[in-house]
Amino acid sequence: MALKIRLARGGTKKRPFYHIVVADARSPRDGRFIERLGSYNPLLAKDAENRVVLNNERAQHWLSNGAVPTDRVLRFLDAAGLTKRDARNNPNKGVPGDKAKERAEERAAKAAAGQEAAAE
Repeated sequence: MALKIRLARGGTKKRPFYHIVVADARSPRDGRFIERLGSYNPLLAKDAENRVVLNNERAQHWLSNGAVPTDRVLRFLDAAGLTKRDARNNPNKGVPGDKAKERAEERAAKAAAGQEAAAE
């Protein structure tokens, strides 16, 4: 049985609240889970102490039993000092797309033509 430590959504519409749970990877996101490890409230300020509440002992137990955390839960576990999360880097994220490059070239060509006409 493949175990995941993941978020199960609760709360009302437009007011999310998540439970950090250990569940079978095949079960639905908000469905059956094995154990609840804590909670995450994204509406609280980032420095609020009850934004992420986590039972560290039980999380360590499930990690030692082979449970795999999702990316967001891995961030929480890294902040708690239970695991190490590798920093990610996507150097192509800030590069404009093909259409944006074409528009920029067109604008530069028009600006150069306008400056030549104004110089004469």
